[in-house]
Amino acid sequence: MSRKKKKFAVLDEVDQQQEGVFAQELEKYYRENTTTTTILSEGEIIEGKIVGVSEKEVMVDIGYKSEGILAIDEFDDPADIKINEKINVFLETKEDENGMVIVSKRKADRTLGWERIVNNYKEGDTIEGRISRKVKGGLMVDIGLDAFLPASQVSLRGAQNIDQYVGNTYKFMIVKVNKPRKNIVLSRRELLFKEREENKERLLKEIAVGQIRSGIVKNIADFGVFIDLGGVDGLLHITDMSWGRISHPSEMVAIGDTIEVKILDIEKETMKISLGLKQKTASPWSGIQAKYPIGTKLKGKVVNLVPYGAFIELEKGVEGLIHISEFSWTRRISHPSEMLAIGDIVEAVVLNLDVDNQKIALGIKQTENDPWQGISAKYPGGTKVKGRVRNLTDYGAFVELEEGIDGLIHVSDMSWTKKINNPSEFLKKGQKVEVVVLSIDEVNHKISLGIKQLIDDPWKEIEQRYSVNTVIEGPVTKITTFGIFVEIEKELEGLIHITEVEIEPTLKLEESFKVGDKVKAKVIKIDGEQRKIGLSMKQA
Repeated sequence: MSRKKKKFAVLDEVDQQQEGVFAQELEKYYRENTTTTTILSEGEIIEGKIVGVSEKEVMVDIGYKSEGILAIDEFDDPADIKINEKINVFLETKEDENGMVIVSKRKADRTLGWERIVNNYKEGDTIEGRISRKVKGGLMVDIGLDAFLPASQVSLRGAQNIDQYVGNTYKFMIVKVNKPRKNIVLSRRELLFKEREENKERLLKEIAVGQIRSGIVKNIADFGVFIDLGGVDGLLHITDMSWGRISHPSEMVAIGDTIEVKILDIEKETMKISLGLKQKTASPWSGIQAKYPIGTKLKGKVVNLVPYGAFIELEKGVEGLIHISEFSWTRRISHPSEMLAIGDIVEAVVLNLDVDNQKIALGIKQTENDPWQGISAKYPGGTKVKGRVRNLTDYGAFVELEEGIDGLIHVSDMSWTKKINNPSEFLKKGQKVEVVVLSIDEVNHKISLGIKQLIDDPWKEIEQRYSVNTVIEGPVTKITTFGIFVEIEKELEGLIHITEVEIEPTLKLEESFKVGDKVKAKVIKIDGEQRKIGLSMKQA
């Protein structure tokens, strides 16, 4: 080796010796100037002291060669951070790429919290916590560590606007502990359900029919209100809310209202409780017979109109019904709105009282004279009068004799000889006709009228003119499945039964005859009582 190379080798050896000495001195310095001699390991929890705070970071003295760096957002409220305050931190990295010591308060809290939970609680236990934030599927609860509260377990009614619970502290039941994943699932609903069942059991022992109890309006339906009595719901039906008339329960109560109700009925097997509000006061129907005896003329307000009549409020909680038939002696009312409107003040007469069922029958027309009184003397039987056809029905025609006074011409009293199937074949609406009064029923307001009675019964002469074996000829007036009708003379018909018709066996009557065709037939039967004439083509 040359002398030059020997020289460099000696220098290298000296440098290495000096570096070793420097390292030893540096280590000695740290041993003498470090507050603890504990050897730190990554992944352990150690106690540290806050020594500095910046905008984004917190410096913590953990007894190491340099301070630990902690993100400021690991504190719930940065304003509460205090210098020299001792905290537990999790040592993540003793030295990152920048030579910094990285620690985590959140991981320390979670690890310590987890150990506290698993050592002191088990599934089914109750624990208190604060709902910190909303996450997908539910809420996170701070119980010393983050635990999950599913949305379906927030309340008895399930996931409904769960944002309102954030920031509040409640008690929860631990329903699941997953040790491998270090997850905890909570339920508030289970505790509420358990509490409600306990309240229900206690309430059912205390509650009794006739009691007055306080409750909270839980739900409102068209038919009534559900009241929470403190663990058990009762139904306040709309008919038990007021002695007066209400259209909907919301007119009297709102959800969340606290009201006093009376227990009307209890079915413990089905857990049905019937409640009453109006029953807290005396019924206005007490002594109603003395207040409104039959025949009393009074005034009231129209509160409801229905197709069959009008309801009149006589006083708060007492209503009477004016049936549509009791509106007028003479006018024909199709609907009460033709005469009355809601809010009208009307005068009426008490017709009937049913106190047990709380019903009063009223009448308006009874405030006036009945035009039917004395009608028998005005139109005695046999009287010939003229009137106007007001209406046609399947069974007859109503004829107005004077305003409000109608009589009925039955279809059987329209003609002696012609078979009339419908009054419209004989009369028209609005037609003026002369009729005979057959009978009158003043009590039921009925008059029977007749047209055929204007002339004598012609059947005696008919029997003489058309005796059996008489041959006639006339036009076909009607074709039926059982035979054909033939006009013998004006308004007089005879029937040729299908068995007496000259026809090919394979043909139908309507194929062989048309209305208006003239046929020749022989009278084979005449019945004066039934007013029928039987004819035959075969025997003609």
